[in-house]
Amino acid sequence: MKIKKIMALKVLVVLALVLGFTGCSKKGNTKGGSTATGWKINDKKGGFQFNDKFKQQETPPGMISIEGGTFTMGKVQDDVMHDWNNSPNQQHVQSFFMDETEVTNKMYTEFLFWIKNVFPPTDENYKNIYTGVIPDTLVWRNRLGYNETMTNNYLRHPAYADYPVVGVNWIQAVEFSKWRTDRVNENILEREGYLKKDNKIKLGSDVTAENSFSTETYINTPSKSFGGNEEVVLKKEMGKGRRQAADTAKNVYAQRSSGLILPEYRLPTEAEWEYAATALVGNREYNIYKGQKKYPWSGQYTRSSKRQYRGDQLANFKQGKGDYGGIAGWSDDGADITNKVKSYAPNDFGLYDMAGNVAEWVQDVYRPMVDDEANDFNYFRGNVYTKNKIGEDGTVELVTSDNITYDTLINGKIIARNFPGQIAQVPVDDNETFLRTQFSTSDNRNYRDGDRQSTRFYKFNDSEEGEGGSDEKRMYEAPKHSISADSLGKMVRKYDSKSNDKRTTLVDDNVRVYKGGSWRDRAYWLDPASRRFFPQDMATDYIGFRCAMSKVGPKSNKKTPRGNPRK
Repeated sequence: MKIKKIMALKVLVVLALVLGFTGCSKKGNTKGGSTATGWKINDKKGGFQFNDKFKQQETPPGMISIEGGTFTMGKVQDDVMHDWNNSPNQQHVQSFFMDETEVTNKMYTEFLFWIKNVFPPTDENYKNIYTGVIPDTLVWRNRLGYNETMTNNYLRHPAYADYPVVGVNWIQAVEFSKWRTDRVNENILEREGYLKKDNKIKLGSDVTAENSFSTETYINTPSKSFGGNEEVVLKKEMGKGRRQAADTAKNVYAQRSSGLILPEYRLPTEAEWEYAATALVGNREYNIYKGQKKYPWSGQYTRSSKRQYRGDQLANFKQGKGDYGGIAGWSDDGADITNKVKSYAPNDFGLYDMAGNVAEWVQDVYRPMVDDEANDFNYFRGNVYTKNKIGEDGTVELVTSDNITYDTLINGKIIARNFPGQIAQVPVDDNETFLRTQFSTSDNRNYRDGDRQSTRFYKFNDSEEGEGGSDEKRMYEAPKHSISADSLGKMVRKYDSKSNDKRTTLVDDNVRVYKGGSWRDRAYWLDPASRRFFPQDMATDYIGFRCAMSKVGPKSNKKTPRGNPRK
């Protein structure tokens, strides 16, 4: 009996020691305190504010999560076009989000509605903004074809509302992506109580050019958002659902540390687009992994082999000369021009029309080769780095109605490159590039393929260095058409006088890659590895686009780093 009592006392002593040590360890790590300093975080009395409850990035409207990974970019099969511009190379792409479908006419006309109301074309200051974003509906015209129905109706008629938008050049697609970024983040901030409710719908009245919402302006100088209107830009304590008064708020504005503001919408890179279209996630065979998947779907044919849909075409493409859809009622792909999005089965990522319907713009500047020796991670050619312009008062300088930047394209179209309320941008300089190893200039489009280091000519005219050297020594002898205005303001267009005999290519820094086949293309172009190029300031009736967005945080929310499902 005594032995049992002694043993019980020993157990109690051990438990007391364990609890004592545990208590000591807790004192060194105060609940809610910083692991760096021990200071309290998100204290109502002030101090450092941070969203410790952030779980994962919100899935953007209309998008699908694409888990990143490695794949063989380019083709390993015969190149029937003999371009040899898609030699296979191994690449790795980070996780990102991509639009489930191409941007539709309905989505793009919402953009036009917003621009027209906020920047009315009747205002002399804004007359070129609205016309600069309107798609070119004349792309449907053909010298020997009657297509006036599409010319007059395709963009705005409700019958084509869910068809992919066409006639949009690369520059307009980029501007749509910027606009979409601001509208989505504006909606999120309003939903979370950081902006006045329903303010975004009062276009042309409360919301005008000078007080419209810009994501970057809000992040960098929130007090200047909406023209500095404090009745619209509200103050809120982080983690609280109720609005706080200005004099009691501890976290005045939402910032990146809030975890609410989404990264920018943008065009996908060529590597991202090809990776998403190939969709290796649904295939585990070795030959598929090594880059021998021919289409976004499994198999070597364009028709379905499933019993229920056997013989049905899996995409909208040109099946032969004079055959854009097949025989009516039999062996038909259901479309002669473009088709309504989601008319065909998605690929294994859940993305629709990654082959056929319309080809799609991507971010990249075109070059005949993908320089995998320089980089095999998130490959992209086209970086032009800029920074916020700082005014004399030391704060960021905003674009106003008086300093909008316009570009006159070669075809005479005038497009605004920035809007009032946005932060003015300037190229990065030596302050950002000095002694850096990963980049040394603002414009990197020509890196290792068009700049000094990559050409056999060494005599350059410094005044034209940005174009890759003097006119006679340029690496890519593309035509250089010009457009100017005479003394009366009349536009003068001049073709390149040397284009007939001395120009050797159409490649320059203003041609962009487009991927995938379209309703005008034969089955060869449905291969995700196929790549073509087109001037960034021109449009067609067969090129559309979809948006992408980078993913912040872990590669996958469903797996541990070792690939095992979380418990």
